[in-house]
Amino acid sequence: MGSYPRIVVRPPGPKARELVKRDEASISHSYVRFYPLVVELGKDCIVKDVDGNEYIDFNSGLVCLNVGHNHPKVVNAIKNQCDRFLHYSNTDFYYREVVNLAEKLIEITPGLFEKKVYFGNSGAEAVEAAVKLSKWHTRKHRFIAFISGFHGRTLGALSLTGSKLVHRRYYFPMLPGVTHVPYPYCYRCPFKLSYPDCSYWCVDFIDELVLQKYVPPEEVVGIVFESIQGEGGYVVPPPEYFQRLKKLADKYDLLLIDDEIQSGMGRTGSWFAIEHWKVEPDIICVAKALASGLPLGATVARARLMDWEGGSHASTFGGNPLACAAALAVIDVIKEEKLLENAEKQGNYIMKWLQNLKEEREIVGDVRGKGLMIGIEIVEDKETKNPGTDKAREVMLRCWKRGVAIISCGASTLRIVPPLTITRELVDAGLEIIEDVIKEVEKEK
Repeated sequence: MGSYPRIVVRPPGPKARELVKRDEASISHSYVRFYPLVVELGKDCIVKDVDGNEYIDFNSGLVCLNVGHNHPKVVNAIKNQCDRFLHYSNTDFYYREVVNLAEKLIEITPGLFEKKVYFGNSGAEAVEAAVKLSKWHTRKHRFIAFISGFHGRTLGALSLTGSKLVHRRYYFPMLPGVTHVPYPYCYRCPFKLSYPDCSYWCVDFIDELVLQKYVPPEEVVGIVFESIQGEGGYVVPPPEYFQRLKKLADKYDLLLIDDEIQSGMGRTGSWFAIEHWKVEPDIICVAKALASGLPLGATVARARLMDWEGGSHASTFGGNPLACAAALAVIDVIKEEKLLENAEKQGNYIMKWLQNLKEEREIVGDVRGKGLMIGIEIVEDKETKNPGTDKAREVMLRCWKRGVAIISCGASTLRIVPPLTITRELVDAGLEIIEDVIKEVEKEK
């Protein structure tokens, strides 16, 4: 494989700077880039920029490339489909690729009950479909969602998102009837309690102070959640949280709507993160890594819920045959190459490394994750736990300049999300750089 990373020009190089300048003149300023990485080529876990620098990709293209960049089986599936036809609208006609993929998703999503699948083009569209479907079926109009959750930026999905002010500013009014409650973020408990002495007050709070006080449960469609909060900071709930949340949902006949857009498709060592807690949601939203970066989203629901009438929701491009062909290949690759097992194996190794780093470094406040969905929370110091926002950004930028592409989330969390194909050699190379940079930044405080 050779030795990676390889930095031949201090990034951003001249070609990258030139393209960034053109981008600023022609592209919407609503995009916020983490740093000026201008991608020219991707191969498995390596990204090459326009100036010839080669980086270890700990981003997976924003968690979209679980089987790595340009996996040969995925590329061949797309090429073969290109030779047959590019589009004919799954909304209005039939083709086998969309049915084959639906059957595969029904097989790998949790629950042995009957399911049906709706296809759109993105994660936000998968969430929008879940909202409309659940409203249609229940004839109810309220939802419970979580503070710091992220479900997309289209107006319906945005109504559920509670991640950052910039996402919601000036877009009011949104979808009415969404009540946000605290997520079980034990490192920064919103109730200033400590696990396990808290006795899961975060669940009882929803019952006693929301559903019994001001949100009539008979009007609530369901609870929309991420099994592991992504943009909110890679927050992993405590062990019994989801079993207790399901018990609450059953008490009031609420649907459990699981956003697995970032945590699904093998990312955590299971097909879907919720499987770690042995809970079977009523609806699962999938996108990002589903089609290895091609635009595709899926809403998988209990068959009894998919009783909406023809024409009540559709998408011209949803279930595009190219994207479906890619997704079928992705599922095959994950199975054939045992990538669930590799995600768990490499993830456990990374977690052990980072736990040791946490013990040694004052600015590493918390390390958390499952499989290859891992967060390093950077703080000013361990005593105050004040978010080290500037420090996290500095670590991110220096890692990139030294050849490891990582990004942040939440207030000050670095996310480690390499492709599930990552080797121990690349893991070690990447972690050594991250550790060195954290030490540098800590010394400079």
